[in-house]
Amino acid sequence: MRPAQILFPLTMLIFLACSATAQQGPPPVTAAKPVVKTIVEDDEFVGRFGASAEVDIRARVTGFLDEVHFTDGSFVEQDQLLYTIDQRQFQTALRQAQAQIDIAEATSAFADEQLDRAVSLIDNGTIAQSVLDQRREAALAAQGALEQARAALELAELDLEYSEIRAPMAGRIDQTLLDPGNLVSANQTLLTSIVATNPIHFYFDIDERYFLAYARDARARGSMLQEGANGLEVRVTVSDRQVPPQMGRLDFSENRIDEETGTMRVRAVLDNPDELLTPGLFGRVNVPGSLPYEGVLIPDAAIVSDQNRRLVMSLDAEGNVTPIPIRPGPRIDGYRVVREGLDGSETIVTEGLIRARPGSVVAPELIELPLVAEN
Repeated sequence: MRPAQILFPLTMLIFLACSATAQQGPPPVTAAKPVVKTIVEDDEFVGRFGASAEVDIRARVTGFLDEVHFTDGSFVEQDQLLYTIDQRQFQTALRQAQAQIDIAEATSAFADEQLDRAVSLIDNGTIAQSVLDQRREAALAAQGALEQARAALELAELDLEYSEIRAPMAGRIDQTLLDPGNLVSANQTLLTSIVATNPIHFYFDIDERYFLAYARDARARGSMLQEGANGLEVRVTVSDRQVPPQMGRLDFSENRIDEETGTMRVRAVLDNPDELLTPGLFGRVNVPGSLPYEGVLIPDAAIVSDQNRRLVMSLDAEGNVTPIPIRPGPRIDGYRVVREGLDGSETIVTEGLIRARPGSVVAPELIELPLVAEN
């Protein structure tokens, strides 16, 4: 076959390929304008849940443990009976105190009668003044003995009451640390503990940089960071993604920065009606890190990495592609915040970036981004 015969088909193939490319036109891409709305940037911290109240249960009297009235790990109500200490010794002491009351009342009554008789006789000169003084002293001593007996009766009643150990607050109780038959020492022996988990607290630490930024924003709001931690609304998530984020509010911050760690502890309070959250559980808290402002948001898919730069591909009315450097920020509502580079009026490529080369021409299909990205 002659060389001319070979060259002709190759020339035709190249011509047809160029013609097909010309007929296809600019490559299609999807484009949209950024989302512009009022946003508040979030800062994320790791923390741990803690009980809103916690109390160790100890006896106020000494005696042998007689009975346990709760189930380990159950929820108890305030004033619910938890333990009973053998009450026989306290009942006996109470009867003795009541008997002492009877004796003291009789003695006091007799002393008062003797004093009244002496007062009536002193005017006639029948008895000496010294006898009157002695009977007055005896009446006062009897009255004092009666008051002492009444105090002893109150103490005996308290001891009998304290032999029944009740829950000082509602909450979830731990397991009992002592079984019936063991000796309980007053104010020493730990029996169990109760934690209150509704509401529940969440503790996390912030460093000096975040503290100064929050304090500045707090003053802009007309409040102080330390005073209830501004009451800012926060969102707390746990490791189980099936558990929805829990909303709460900051209610406390320490009054100084720790000199060793350079951090300050902050607390949020959250409602926990179903007792799902428990003390000791780890979580992540998102705290508003800025004042509200008009932010520009774009999908992460619209961002191109060029070494240490981040770019988006903008389009003009003719479809010409121009790269724009940006400074991205955190994610909000499924989008990436653009801190510098865009003002929201641009049209940028959101899909098909591989076909949108700088300086090329594309055929954009314009869409409108929702205010909140669909995950």
